[in-house]
Amino acid sequence: MKRSAHTVVSNILTQGILTLGLAVAGAMPAAAADSAGGDLRATLATPQDINEGKRVAEASCASCHGLSGIAKPKDKDMPNIAGQRPGYLYNELRVYQVGGRGNTPMNNAVKFLSDDALIKVAAYYANVEPAQAATGGSAKAGPVKSDPASAGKAAASGCAGCHGETGITSTPGMPNLVGLDPKYLVAAVKAYKGGQRKHDMMKTLVSAVTDAELDNMALFYALQKPGKAKTPAQGNQTAGKSAAVACAGCHGEGGVSTGTAPSLAGQDAQYFVAAMKAYKDGSRSDAAMKAPAASVDDATIKNLAAYYASQVPQSPKVRKPLTVEELAQRCDRCHGVGGNSTDPRSPALAAQRAEYLDRVMRAYQKGERKSTAMAAMLDGLSDSDIEALAAHYSRQKARSVVYVSLPAK
Repeated sequence: MKRSAHTVVSNILTQGILTLGLAVAGAMPAAAADSAGGDLRATLATPQDINEGKRVAEASCASCHGLSGIAKPKDKDMPNIAGQRPGYLYNELRVYQVGGRGNTPMNNAVKFLSDDALIKVAAYYANVEPAQAATGGSAKAGPVKSDPASAGKAAASGCAGCHGETGITSTPGMPNLVGLDPKYLVAAVKAYKGGQRKHDMMKTLVSAVTDAELDNMALFYALQKPGKAKTPAQGNQTAGKSAAVACAGCHGEGGVSTGTAPSLAGQDAQYFVAAMKAYKDGSRSDAAMKAPAASVDDATIKNLAAYYASQVPQSPKVRKPLTVEELAQRCDRCHGVGGNSTDPRSPALAAQRAEYLDRVMRAYQKGERKSTAMAAMLDGLSDSDIEALAAHYSRQKARSVVYVSLPAK
């Protein structure tokens, strides 16, 4: 709904209870606070107040935020404030005023503004038309992030001929890729890529794989249901079990690793034998494996291979990352559906600049901005998660919100 200076939009919190108020021409309630971060109380802003807020904006805000409240494309650190919830705007201005953000330009801009001026300028910017949503995968909005596991499956499609569709091989000499910690698998593939592991075909096949694709592939295999290689295994499993006692410290009981060493349970026997011989002759360089490999003869290696091939692999402790949509659902609890906040204390995120959202989320992660709730919500999110969330909200349509005040009981 298009708004004018006579549209009524109010954010009201009375005695800790959020109330909703009716939009009537000629009176616009706006939120104010007794102190930065304090409870909000109802206050009225008339069309005259909004016009006065516009004059405050012209004098103190427009040089950076523009009179429209929509930041210029070149000003990457400047947020859109048009259509923002007035209660949130007011509280943020108070935080800047008392030095809570450590932002010198903003501190200086609002330092000498009266509380009345802060209320009116918040009401003014809340009453102007919000920014339009960013579109598609433009530079402004950032890339559209796909589900990492799905992306990993697509990237791994070329590996299926040797390693199986889900990483369970049926080709002797080709390793199982399930049951492995993603970090180990990434490191192993990079070793082929860099030539530390000698295998011409593998080096050629992975030469064009990007780090992001490799991370996604490793995640995809880690999330698959593990199973033993569908290949034959020669050797004495009982003898192999006895020999494996010396390996359990790194590779775990039954070959299920709980550390940085790879899991060996269910691994293709022929691949295991070839790998051990490579460590033994030095064509695979690994200081931790050189001595153990040198201490066993070929018969023992074959027995170890048979034992480990018979063991049931286990899934590594990897949590499937949340999709952008799932992450956004968590954020929407406070910031409103699609980032359109209905809580005067929480900012609207819809159609906000992706660059600004990205920067602010990282500031909360690093503790440069203080919020227990935001720090908890962003804990564990990767750089790509934050980038994708910022792009997601920049693409959401900004919507006006009307608070309706109810009569006292």
